[in-house]
Amino acid sequence: MQFATPAIDFASYHSVLSKGSMRKHVHGLFRHVGWAVGLLILGICLISGGVHGFQGVVVADFGKEREGDGVPREWKLSTKEGTADLAVVRDGSVRALRLRSHSASFAIQKEVDIDLKQTPFLVWQWKVTELPRRGDLRNSGTDDQAAQLFVMVSPDFLRTDVIAYIWDTTAPAGTVAEAPAPTIYPFVRIKMVVLRSGKQEKGKWITETRNVVEDYKKLFGDDPDKVTGIRLQINSQHTKSRAESLWRFLTFKAHP
Repeated sequence: MQFATPAIDFASYHSVLSKGSMRKHVHGLFRHVGWAVGLLILGICLISGGVHGFQGVVVADFGKEREGDGVPREWKLSTKEGTADLAVVRDGSVRALRLRSHSASFAIQKEVDIDLKQTPFLVWQWKVTELPRRGDLRNSGTDDQAAQLFVMVSPDFLRTDVIAYIWDTTAPAGTVAEAPAPTIYPFVRIKMVVLRSGKQEKGKWITETRNVVEDYKKLFGDDPDKVTGIRLQINSQHTKSRAESLWRFLTFKAHP
């Protein structure tokens, strides 16, 4: 089923193919559009026995950031509308990255290089404390979410696919929304998956574990190669309301 297209500013992308690879062109697209997934800095470190007690690749551990800091180290801020409001805060006994939206749309993104054959499972913790009023991705006029996690997958040389895991206000969990790419960018495909919905679990830390390889197969019908970008986003500009979410860590693992 096809729903409303997410807030993606393809009109701002005006560069043309250079003598470099198509991969550079794809990364240029994500660098210039408002919702870009992955920019500039390779911030990944392969570790054995990480901070959360397992082997994997830590994409983010916001508990290691200093309280009061804004954009985390090795991440890039992208603001589409309004003013970005983000900070590392104390939440109980832990530190977390807090994103707040006041009729705004912004995100942070990071370029990574994750071998999905080695670490197919993505684990993260998030908490939603305020949901956009009447937010619903099935309608372009209310397509706002308090928490969105974009995973950029590059299955081959010519394609760029994006899985977006979201916490929606109204659309039920399990809803899948397809965002058709513009004709001039046929190699970009975007699928949005509602993991959490509504207020039932608002204010609680939720640990998610997703097999990105299996999700990709179900959504795109193919085998993925690697993840090249991660993006955390919040928006409430369509509903002219407020939203707030917190994030603790994101890690790729070999096993759930």
